[in-house]
Amino acid sequence: MSSRPEYYVPQPYDPYADDDPQGGWFNSDGYVTRRSQGYETAQGQGTPQGYDAVQAHDAAQGYDAPQEYDYDPRTPAYQQQDDQPTYALHTVAEPAAPAEPGYTVPETPEVGWDMAASRRRAWVSRAVLLFVLAVQAVLSLRLSNTAFQDEALYLAAGHAELQHLLHGTPLPIDYGAYFSGSPQLYPVLAAAVDGRFGLTGARVLSLAFMLGTTALLYSFTRRLFNERAALAGAALFAVVQSTVVMGYFATYDAAAVFLLALATWIVVRTDRAPVAAVLLAAPVAVLAVGVKYAAALYLPTIVVLALLTGWPHKGGKAFLRMLLLALGIGALLAAGMYSTDLLDGVRQTTTNRAHGSDSAAFLLQRSAQWGGLMFLTAVGGALSYVRRSRMNESPAAQRLGNPGWRWRALLGLVLCGTALLAPAYQMHLGTVVSLFKHVGFGLLFAAPMAGVGVTRLIGAHFRYPQLGIMLWTATLCLGIQQADWRFGVWPDSSKMIQVIDSHVDRKGHYLASTPEVPVYYLRDKTSHRQWQGVFALEYTDRKGTYHKGDAAYRAALRDGEFDLIVLDGLTNPRVDAVVADAVKGNPHYRLLADLPFRNSSGTGHYRIWVKTA
Repeated sequence: MSSRPEYYVPQPYDPYADDDPQGGWFNSDGYVTRRSQGYETAQGQGTPQGYDAVQAHDAAQGYDAPQEYDYDPRTPAYQQQDDQPTYALHTVAEPAAPAEPGYTVPETPEVGWDMAASRRRAWVSRAVLLFVLAVQAVLSLRLSNTAFQDEALYLAAGHAELQHLLHGTPLPIDYGAYFSGSPQLYPVLAAAVDGRFGLTGARVLSLAFMLGTTALLYSFTRRLFNERAALAGAALFAVVQSTVVMGYFATYDAAAVFLLALATWIVVRTDRAPVAAVLLAAPVAVLAVGVKYAAALYLPTIVVLALLTGWPHKGGKAFLRMLLLALGIGALLAAGMYSTDLLDGVRQTTTNRAHGSDSAAFLLQRSAQWGGLMFLTAVGGALSYVRRSRMNESPAAQRLGNPGWRWRALLGLVLCGTALLAPAYQMHLGTVVSLFKHVGFGLLFAAPMAGVGVTRLIGAHFRYPQLGIMLWTATLCLGIQQADWRFGVWPDSSKMIQVIDSHVDRKGHYLASTPEVPVYYLRDKTSHRQWQGVFALEYTDRKGTYHKGDAAYRAALRDGEFDLIVLDGLTNPRVDAVVADAVKGNPHYRLLADLPFRNSSGTGHYRIWVKTA
């Protein structure tokens, strides 16, 4: 017979039965030792009976006792304890806890939308502003043409004023009697730059003024609203026709609009300062008027802004702030007017200016073409600002006190309404002359509301950026096309100057459609006193008869009064036709050159006659 021990067949488990520590199959430790028949321990002996047989049987079957557990020599190896889980006899069922999600979205703190100024936000805004200024500079610098008659006039006058100031040289004519700005201010500065760097240097001076204007616009718009509105307003203002052209146009318009922007910046920046600090803006505003008299049209806007910007911080003291600024500006203007001889120029070019024949509908159409898109954006921004004052997506903005709707409505009305002053004034005068530049003056004040309009169009968190990009692109395309057309209105005069250079001196008397151009380019050989234009000639012939208007031109040409005649057919076509008819068959003159040119309106030609005897 075999000595193999008998296996135990487990019975159904009864958890309520009494535990048998000797013969049960399971307990809390896993297997329990079970005595096999015939292997009992003898009474008083330490070694179980049949131990050697059990060891031999286990060795024969290949069972080795685990070394890491307690070994019971009375139990076969295949019944020894192994690494078994513990089974509780009495368990209580508990509901399973819900499983934790693998990832939980953290709660976003309000600091993520913080409205407070930060170094990162400041540097990002400055970088975007530099990009806007770079675009503006490129758009202006790409323009090219010879000097326009206004540029030539102011630069030539500036050189004459410099000679008068430095060496006492008499002025050829009284520039202050008909200039629309003081000839001792911008013309002198521009002439000093022109003498060193030429026409390009004088135009770059205007570019510096316009870039400074855009930067100041960004600064005070940021103060009024936030960085987004400031950048949007500056980006629109930088690409309109008036900004691009004035940025490369050697006239006093760029300097005047810069000074207006500087005065506005001072008013806005001193809104929390002591009331008297607003007087810092008074001399700057008066200087803007001295540079260009038409800048006085925008002084009321600056004065009202002194009230509006101070009201949220000072309350009733803001009225005192406005009154101080108005008195300061008025006192300085009165002192300047009555201590200089510029009052005649103010009357002739501004207050008593002759009315033209351009219709109101035509002027309104031109104004809409040159600034209508930006103006509509400003109106939309003003309306949305009245409806909702919140300018930040931060939840903290809801807890801040905002200006009332009446204050917001008045601010929008003042800023947007200022853009209408220049078109309204030009309609009163009935002339389109300088309208495109004056439109830019008004857009400077409408630009902050235009910036608000762009931000509201884009939406919170840049929801619709494509709308803002489309608006800016449309403004950019219009600005480029209109600026190119504007800079090509007058013909290139380089060939004409080369032809007449050898025919002028300090003794002759000359007639030209635009005498300012040869006076500027040939100022070393001739002066303004020697040239006559094609407007309002008065002449007394050799018989002592006085002539005026067209008859004066005919009589002067009949007597051979002019040594050189230069006509372009553009400045005053009617008088050009009278002059051309008068020299036809005239023995005193011969045709020297017929020079073709191309401008924005098509083609034309310079006709040059020289006196034969």
